[in-house]
Amino acid sequence: MSRHILSARVAACLLLCSSAPPALAGEATTLVLRPVVVTAPGTSSPLRVETDPKQPRLPVPPNDGAGYLKSIPGFSMIRKGGTGGDPVFRGQSGSRLGLLIDGAPLLGGCNMRMDPPTAYVFPESFDSITVLKGPQSVRYGGGLSGAAVLIERTTDRFTEPGVRGDASLLGGSFGRNDQMLDVTAGAPEGYLRAIGTRAHSDDYEDGEGNDVHSRYNRYSGTLVAGWTPDADTLLEASSEISRAEAAYADRMMDGAEFDRTSHRLRFVRDGLTPLVDRVEASAFYDYIDHVMDRFSLRRWTGGMMAALSNPDREGYGGRAAVDLKPAEGLTVSVGVDGNHDRHTVRSLSAAEYAAGVDYRDKPRLADLVFETWGGFVEAGYQIDADRRLAAGYRLNRTRAEQRGRAAAAADTDWLHTGFARVEQAAGAAWTLYAGLGHTERAPDYWERTRLFSLAPEKTTQIDTGALYRAGRWEGSVSLFANRIDDYILLSASTGKNIDARTWGGEAELGYAITGDWRAAATLAYVRGENRTEDTALAQMPPLEATLALDYDDGTFLGSLLTRLVASQDRVDIGWGNIAGIDVGPSGGFAVVSVSAGWRPTDGVTLTAGIDNLFDRTYAEFLSRAGTPSLAGDGYVQTTRVNEPGRSFWLKGSFTF
Repeated sequence: MSRHILSARVAACLLLCSSAPPALAGEATTLVLRPVVVTAPGTSSPLRVETDPKQPRLPVPPNDGAGYLKSIPGFSMIRKGGTGGDPVFRGQSGSRLGLLIDGAPLLGGCNMRMDPPTAYVFPESFDSITVLKGPQSVRYGGGLSGAAVLIERTTDRFTEPGVRGDASLLGGSFGRNDQMLDVTAGAPEGYLRAIGTRAHSDDYEDGEGNDVHSRYNRYSGTLVAGWTPDADTLLEASSEISRAEAAYADRMMDGAEFDRTSHRLRFVRDGLTPLVDRVEASAFYDYIDHVMDRFSLRRWTGGMMAALSNPDREGYGGRAAVDLKPAEGLTVSVGVDGNHDRHTVRSLSAAEYAAGVDYRDKPRLADLVFETWGGFVEAGYQIDADRRLAAGYRLNRTRAEQRGRAAAAADTDWLHTGFARVEQAAGAAWTLYAGLGHTERAPDYWERTRLFSLAPEKTTQIDTGALYRAGRWEGSVSLFANRIDDYILLSASTGKNIDARTWGGEAELGYAITGDWRAAATLAYVRGENRTEDTALAQMPPLEATLALDYDDGTFLGSLLTRLVASQDRVDIGWGNIAGIDVGPSGGFAVVSVSAGWRPTDGVTLTAGIDNLFDRTYAEFLSRAGTPSLAGDGYVQTTRVNEPGRSFWLKGSFTF
């Protein structure tokens, strides 16, 4: 897809939602539209959302992955400060969402969830973000009852020697400033790509002008080398480092260091034989060294609580898969994958800090070690021009070992995931689909630190929906309902298994008023019930809608976005998940954002905007609680971490 012309697939302020895959598309006309300011990426095919993170965005382009995903209908973000929020989809968070960065899973290092995997993602440095809803694929792991999120760099091949790239600068309120440079040089035989990012912000203010302990500094560097000896072969190696520090308004420690080193190796060979369409293999290594303390980014308050903690996480693994075409219209993918994950901790007591002890001289103690192996088969069959079937099965073996100061223990689980789905074109404009999926998930690191003996979750879910595109109208509806046995529910100190159910969905609708003006709306809702205790299921986001109006004549562009969020009184105070705990009911709110842009020449886009135009003071229902320890440092204690007040921003991007 050209960087300067988008097909009508993006839903949101335009809410553009493509119809079915080509084989199901019928004779529907495809509109070719100018670039747009994206306010909510939309459904591109059944249960699949695709978006280009390099496109202009409203509200202000976020500095991490969770902030970016928040703009996709059905996603929420649990705020802790200025960065490092936890993404939530349909009320599912943590390991119920699978996040793969360049094809490999990534887990944060902090045992208190300061750094969910999305904290290490600067969205604009990637080429695509894809969300696969529900347990309707087995290719990317097991236990993904919420969704699989694929954040990828895909470097286009060169047909002749050359250099290309992207650069952007962003400045805004509260000292916000981001820089990104992405340059690729290459020839038909291969390429070398270098990416650098930096993001900074001071403490932001809420709508009442109160400072929120939220400043941060982040930067990263990435080097990608690819060998392309012919049109069907790719061997690619990449390395990335990132460094950060961040203040947190929701706890008594800050992130003094987030040091990440990652390496990836990938091989792809297409078109080996008429039967073997593709062979691919990959390997990865990740190491995260994290320091959280009570004195680097805030005033030391003393007390008996530990002064510093230094966890780290080392993960490595790989994947191999083959795509087959055994018959006309039939595709089969078969693969295996595995990973090893080791987490260690060391800390510094208040007395040791006062005595000048260096934490780096203390030994690390492993607390939990995980090893996972899996195999899968996934198939798609094109019955005819209008109908398609998809199905898959995965078997995982996961072993967890508890070590260190806790009593030694081990647990091995055999976990099953499977799905089946039918897709049906109904005329030229409609695509209908329905699927049934089942997935099983073993307790993750954060859940096992609350209670090691928790049983695996088992989710059985129905997904159904429709996509529509005809003339000026485009839209989609995605609905789901599930039953969850042994759902893992957590408090601040322990956990338990319950039986639960959730249901809800997302709707998107867009209308091209004229060639330059477009309007759109989205709606997302989820409801959860604790069947065991006959109460509301904790950490379920409230009803949310967006209304957007967009203008784009090719030179000038502008957007108006209104986000409407209902109140939420279905709570289970003190219970939740690894990302957050219910702290009480919340009120509804409406937030308006505006932006305008100008393209002075090809490849250059200047945009400016105001988020939270009316300076509303509000907090999301899914938010961490404000900590009282900051009140003595001039910060106001709040029930939840308040969102930023009125924010101005200006961004320039350049493609060459």
